[in-house]
Amino acid sequence: MNISLTDDLKAFVDARIKARGYSSASEYVRDLVRRDEERAAEERFVALIHEGLDSPAGRPWEEHRAELRARIQAARAAESKPA
Repeated sequence: MNISLTDDLKAFVDARIKARGYSSASEYVRDLVRRDEERAAEERFVALIHEGLDSPAGRPWEEHRAELRARIQAARAAESKPA
């Protein structure tokens, strides 16, 4: 991958490399990309939280558990019936 920069941007990158102790422009760019990736993941996470908060309330866990137990008991009863 090649990236073309104006002289001003190149000077800025060179200054950041020195100030932050990067060994090369590639290391600096990789760090920028990683940070952007983390920021995007955080944005997706926040969007999911908002989606959950905006959605209608689900059923309480006790109702789910009771339904699952009833289904398991029905399946066991069906298995134990003679054919």
